[in-house]
Amino acid sequence: MGKPVLDLKKIDAVLFDLDGVLTATSRIHSACWKRMFDNFLEGYYEKKGESFRPFEIETDYKLYVDGKLRDDGVNSFLLSREIKLPYGKTDGPPGNDTVCGLANAKFKMVREVLETEGVDVFEGSIELVRRLRDKGIKMAVVSSSKSCRVVLDSVGITDLFDDIVDGNVATRLKLAGKPAPDTYLKAAERLGAEPGRAVVVEDAISGVQAGHKGGFGLVIGVDRDKNPDALKENGADIVVSDLSEFLIQE
Repeated sequence: MGKPVLDLKKIDAVLFDLDGVLTATSRIHSACWKRMFDNFLEGYYEKKGESFRPFEIETDYKLYVDGKLRDDGVNSFLLSREIKLPYGKTDGPPGNDTVCGLANAKFKMVREVLETEGVDVFEGSIELVRRLRDKGIKMAVVSSSKSCRVVLDSVGITDLFDDIVDGNVATRLKLAGKPAPDTYLKAAERLGAEPGRAVVVEDAISGVQAGHKGGFGLVIGVDRDKNPDALKENGADIVVSDLSEFLIQE
């Protein structure tokens, strides 16, 4: 089988997820989700007199939080455990008694790790971005993370993109997070591209679901977890292990 091809005659814009596609930050996010939830769950199950059931990265992270806005991820996971908490305030302090408190605790952990450890990029992805930019293709980063711009700035690739639709934009514009297609549709609109002539690039199940639901011309799944079938089954048209595999056809 030959290499996959991006036909630029059919493409006006390419929309990239951040974590797991451009930058190797999924490990940081998954570890912080686990630390935050386990801190909460230990106290929760102790109060109920039940055995502690930890947050599992291999299952809970991928099914309930990966690619989603933080509040949505907290809600999704808590519902899976039949736990109900009040929503709280988005600008409230980190804590364990509300959805927003848990989300903000996770946000604080991620920022601390980013400041101390830094971030790596996937070179194959950045190579493709530069090739597309040289061809005049419009590009945006679409991420649920409110740290998106901080991450892009830290690795010096912000200027490669024409727009950023992140968690901050989604909150301000009241856009539903992935797996809803709203953030991707907004990014395409801001770049002046019809969804049918735009490409979505994702590594998360919720992300390829969003691309499929949005009617995008092509949904590319980037398989970082050696589970290509999950991406295909949830909406990816093509699955690759690295974006450097693509040939560009004009």
